[in-house]
Amino acid sequence: MRGQPGRTVTSRVLALLDAFSPASPALTLSELARRAGLPLSTVHRRVAELLAWGALERGGDGRYRIGLRLWEVGSLAPRGLGLREVALPVMEDLYEVTHENVQLAVRQGLELVFIERIAGRRAVPVRTRVGGRFALHATGVGLVLLAHAPAEVQERVLAGPLERYTALTVTDPGRLRRCLAEVRRVGYAVSDRQVTMDALSVAAPVRAPEGVVAALSLVVAHDRADPVALAPLVQAAGRVLSRALGGTPR
Repeated sequence: MRGQPGRTVTSRVLALLDAFSPASPALTLSELARRAGLPLSTVHRRVAELLAWGALERGGDGRYRIGLRLWEVGSLAPRGLGLREVALPVMEDLYEVTHENVQLAVRQGLELVFIERIAGRRAVPVRTRVGGRFALHATGVGLVLLAHAPAEVQERVLAGPLERYTALTVTDPGRLRRCLAEVRRVGYAVSDRQVTMDALSVAAPVRAPEGVVAALSLVVAHDRADPVALAPLVQAAGRVLSRALGGTPR
């Protein structure tokens, strides 16, 4: 492209959309240009097109935000909407039994994406949101997804770097490898204060005919957690969801 060799129109549009984040959900035109690494004139043209289509919206403060049209398209992702629709009744049942946070996540590359959650009003606060990404090595759902990921994915994650969120986060590759083997052996994962020092999560796999496609978890306050008691509840919910997806629970 003139003035920007190697950057296509598509790559410029994607760079603009990628400029938004949970920490920066609203941006000015100048901020968009700086974050996307594009000339202000180019950003002005592309933003006008995105506004017309509905991918972006402009608020009364003049800042731009992700538009509902983009959310509508994103909701068509088969690993998102379809899985969520099947999972929600199971998650609601698990919530009614425990009144704790219930989360559902899938793996995307070397990260996980939370595709649904039910937050308990009196449950421990969590650092997750629907659509948010997180590392695979620290959370209960992440450990389940990583334990059942292809060997090449496991090796890339184990090669690091492994971010430390608390003093208890497992960042030693050898220890993490043993943790993953244990997850496969017992059929569930426990993440004890690895993300925050007040929370513990217990997660179990969700299977479809092609294998483990998601992970389901309970996140509870560490001081009232009993992983041995919670694990059968999460595993049972995982088996119900697996059967609904046509998978074979183990």
